[in-house]
Amino acid sequence: MIHQLKKNTTTLFLTLLVASTLLLLAKSSPLQSSTTRSIYDILQAYGLPMGLLPKGVKDFSFDDSSGRFEVHLDQPCNAKFENELHYDQNISGKLTYGEMNGLSGILAQDLFLWFAVKEIRVDVPSSGLIYFDVGVVSKQFSLSSFETPRDCLAVQSSDLHHLHIHDETTLIKQPAASPYKVSYV
Repeated sequence: MIHQLKKNTTTLFLTLLVASTLLLLAKSSPLQSSTTRSIYDILQAYGLPMGLLPKGVKDFSFDDSSGRFEVHLDQPCNAKFENELHYDQNISGKLTYGEMNGLSGILAQDLFLWFAVKEIRVDVPSSGLIYFDVGVVSKQFSLSSFETPRDCLAVQSSDLHHLHIHDETTLIKQPAASPYKVSYV
């Protein structure tokens, strides 16, 4: 009887030891820590400033192997930088070091026109420049403008209407209430 009690106690002790070890390993595994990263942490790991996306992003997906990402906002919004940026409710693209490409869901305003941003890339970080490619032209901005995520003012998607120009891949959006009309000959 005493021998059986010692055996049961030893078995229970070993079971608790193994369970505790597995629990500690699970808490410290890289897989666990990667799922708790924010999209802002991921941007920084790819050499990009956190402020490329607006404040408050909580719902996103990121594939480490391909660099593909999707960000979901509560609603479309605009943020003011040197120029204004518009973020659709869903933003997607691919991250490579120092670059976001294949973008969908980000628009940049220049004068009174909205251009779909196709790519964002950081020049040599010491240059302090970041480039936004809108297909027709590439515009440079100060990298420091994007160091921290900006507040984003909610807008209705109906506040913008679409204009297609020249080729089907270039998209310009103009505020519906704008007094300016865009026409191409």
